[in-house]
Amino acid sequence: MRFVKWLLFLAFSILLLVFAAGASYYFSPPLLSSILQAPTLIIDYSPFSINHSATHTPTPFQPQTYTPTATLTPTPTHTPSPAPTQTPTLTLTPTPTLTPSLTPTSPFPASAYIGNFNGFPQTYNLSCESRSASDLAAYFGVEFSELAFLWALPTSDNPNKGFVGSVTDALGGLPPNGYGVHAGPVADLMRAWGLSATAHFGLSYEHLQTEIAAGRPVMIWAIRELGYSDPVSYTSSDGETSIVARYEHTFIVIGYGPDYITVEDNGRIYSVSLNQFLTSWGILGNMAVTIDG
Repeated sequence: MRFVKWLLFLAFSILLLVFAAGASYYFSPPLLSSILQAPTLIIDYSPFSINHSATHTPTPFQPQTYTPTATLTPTPTHTPSPAPTQTPTLTLTPTPTLTPSLTPTSPFPASAYIGNFNGFPQTYNLSCESRSASDLAAYFGVEFSELAFLWALPTSDNPNKGFVGSVTDALGGLPPNGYGVHAGPVADLMRAWGLSATAHFGLSYEHLQTEIAAGRPVMIWAIRELGYSDPVSYTSSDGETSIVARYEHTFIVIGYGPDYITVEDNGRIYSVSLNQFLTSWGILGNMAVTIDG
């Protein structure tokens, strides 16, 4: 307890010393002089106003007004629009209408045969053309004999103009010796005797098939037995050049198949291969006589 009293006494003493020091300073002559010369402060109790004897009038407190700083809105940068890419225009090509492909039909059947044709043997070695003409005419309803036709043919050293040589000469001769006659004079005489006959040089195999398929036998020139003989170029006294061959002979074609030909020859009917026929027929240039029935 005593200790507390001493502490209080000590604090009070210190306080007195501090007060005395402050008073001596405040009431010192220089300070008092400055205080006495200071202007008289008149307090105006109006709100926020303080008047001094001096001419300065304080400005009432003005709360600071914050002017908002304009926010710069960035101007959008112009982004160039890419030039439009031209879209290619598609030109529609009309799709062609597919026309069904038709398998070409043959104008004639694969095979044909004329079964009612009658032929007879020839009378002389070189009278085959007259025998064939007589048999062909009979098929179309015109009757004349082999010999009547033979004697009516013109004669010449040119087989394209008339009969060459003697009908009784040996087989296998060449003009101007015993030979025979070509298609031209034969067709001419047949027409004179009432038949619509046509001589052909270079007749196609397809034409031949067409005639047979239509039921019209065809007279053709080839080599005996549808064999082979070398073609020979021959110039007659009138200056015309033609192709002739040894063992020239006539046949009546009455049938065909995919790979064969059927003929009437001197009263016989037989077939040979198509290749053999075409080779033999071609030697004298696919010569023939057709009848328009």
